[in-house]
Amino acid sequence: MTLALCAVSALVGALLGWLVHRVRDRRAAEPVVTDPTRLTVAGLQNAVFRESPTGLVVVDRFRDVILHNQRAEEFSLVREQLLDDRVWSTAERVLATGLTGTVDLTVTRRTDRATVAVRCRVDRIDGLEDDERYAVVYADDDTENKRMEATRRDFVANVSHELKTPVGAIGLLSEALLESVDDPEAVAHFGSRVLAESNRMGNMVNELIALSRLQGAEKLPDLGRVEVDDVVGEAVARAQIAAEANNISLIVDEPSGMEIRGDDTLLLTALSNLISNAIAYSPQNTQVSISRRARIVDGAPSVEIAVTDLGIGIAPEDQERVFERFFRVDKARSRMTGGTGLGLAIVKHVAANHGGAIKLWSKPGMGSTFTLVLPALSHPGPAEPELEDHSEEVLR
Repeated sequence: MTLALCAVSALVGALLGWLVHRVRDRRAAEPVVTDPTRLTVAGLQNAVFRESPTGLVVVDRFRDVILHNQRAEEFSLVREQLLDDRVWSTAERVLATGLTGTVDLTVTRRTDRATVAVRCRVDRIDGLEDDERYAVVYADDDTENKRMEATRRDFVANVSHELKTPVGAIGLLSEALLESVDDPEAVAHFGSRVLAESNRMGNMVNELIALSRLQGAEKLPDLGRVEVDDVVGEAVARAQIAAEANNISLIVDEPSGMEIRGDDTLLLTALSNLISNAIAYSPQNTQVSISRRARIVDGAPSVEIAVTDLGIGIAPEDQERVFERFFRVDKARSRMTGGTGLGLAIVKHVAANHGGAIKLWSKPGMGSTFTLVLPALSHPGPAEPELEDHSEEVLR
């Protein structure tokens, strides 16, 4: 009996062992089921490479493109599995020396056919074998940086040119003044010219400082509650002497009682510039009108302050450019009136810093209307809805 039990026990143990081994073998043979919602590391790497906003190209020493993403194709860096000739020239040097190279390109973007500036950086990656080397190209859209750099260069050149004129004039007039010490009339004449040129240069420097402040070089003051009627009244009072000197009547509508949130000094500067421009470009014995009204713009209450003249008007091709720094429609007239070419640029930035816009309607020979649109705090009466008109919104 004891022997029989021992035999059964041995047989059961053997069967259990066999079953355990079969289960283990089956589990080892079954595929590992992963969560379909999770990317593998390799899949994540591929997704990052494919969706990168930077154009990426990997090329070997035989110029064969091993890998590239869609962004590189948009920049036309890869055609028929070959790297762009200009980039390959740099890549060859990088493969030979191991030193990082850069190349700037102007290309036509495939998606929208737009011309863009592309900056490429090329690095070398060495493989496991001695002669195994790859060049990696990183390409980024550099269009905005190029535009900003061109704007900066133009600004410096324009400032230098504009300041050179009054400085040169002051030098020549001072020489004439020294040579005319025995002639009181000549001294008075040249002295008044020196004063006019120095005032013009001082105004330009002040406006450059104001423009720099508005463009973010300096923190803007905290905006407070501003009475629209106070700003209009002060701006008209400042312009009264210039208007009378040119036989121009300033026509102002009735007080509105409207309020906005802003900086009264900046708003006064902007409105004064608009009125001064209207006077400078209007013929004698005409009028400049200043009006204000409440409007609903995009569902929000707004205030519009319009300055209208009956002057020479602005050609359609110049209407957007008048807000550029130093741009003048009539350079000779601007010189005569002492304009700096910065007034409307300041108006544009004042409007933007107040969350508003500047609109322009103009027709040559009929005059112009500049409208400053600003978010309102309150208005005493019903506001007019925004209607279709011929004004062109230049900046919001």
